[in-house]
Amino acid sequence: MPTIGISGASGHLGRLATQELLDRGVAPDDLVLVTRNPDGLTGHPDVRHGDWTKPETLAGAYEGVDRLLLISGDDLGTRLAGHLAAIDAAKAAGVQRIVYTSAPNPVPENPVAVAPSHRGTEEALQASGLGWIALRNALYAEFQVPDFQGAIATGKLVSNQGEGRTTYISRADCAAAAAGALLSDTENVAYEITGTELLSPADKAALAAELGGRPVELVLVDDDAFAAGLVEHGIPAEGAQVIASFGRAVREGYLDQLTDAAEQLAGRPPRSLRDVLASII
Repeated sequence: MPTIGISGASGHLGRLATQELLDRGVAPDDLVLVTRNPDGLTGHPDVRHGDWTKPETLAGAYEGVDRLLLISGDDLGTRLAGHLAAIDAAKAAGVQRIVYTSAPNPVPENPVAVAPSHRGTEEALQASGLGWIALRNALYAEFQVPDFQGAIATGKLVSNQGEGRTTYISRADCAAAAAGALLSDTENVAYEITGTELLSPADKAALAAELGGRPVELVLVDDDAFAAGLVEHGIPAEGAQVIASFGRAVREGYLDQLTDAAEQLAGRPPRSLRDVLASII
């Protein structure tokens, strides 16, 4: 059994991936949990400090690891540099394969704000000489909860996605796919990790009405109006623009991938957006 490291182990996805690997029979002694906050993880035999902003901490954190799950950071301003530092440190430490949590269809034309850093990371992986797998995770189903709660409360679903369609997948299903990728014999491949259905804003308005038991009107707006609405609800302007860029990408057809890769890697079908929301709302 290879020694598996999880970089970003104290986050939501890192914790779920750790549990998935344990559930699949990976021994705790074969897992290395790397985090900026080791005190946030207890009860595991090998928890190590590793911080992308302090690259000197990474080589020791990855020492003895054969396969590394590199969970992408959430700071758009610094994460590409952090990812590149992690790849360099992993190579120096003797890591053989990196499984990276990327984003859907990170082509240069994709207007979504996160695409450039994911594309840069994938390019660095391909040039590293290491084995690699890119998991291009679709939009998280859990991130849709505030929109649906607002739609149910107000009777209106506001969207800048136009008539575009996209798919949603839960963190748990992404973690299961990551575990499968870490344990598989395949490498040097990118997978589009998606749910099982493509949904339009009209589909989501109908789902909100079903879940809330009241009519929900779909209100389509442009990107500027959508971002302004987010700011009115307390989202910082820069963050609002990032969120709006996802809607534009959906509207322009950049996030309409639909594959069975999640099921193949996880060994089970992903849950639908409806099932995820019904368990939370």
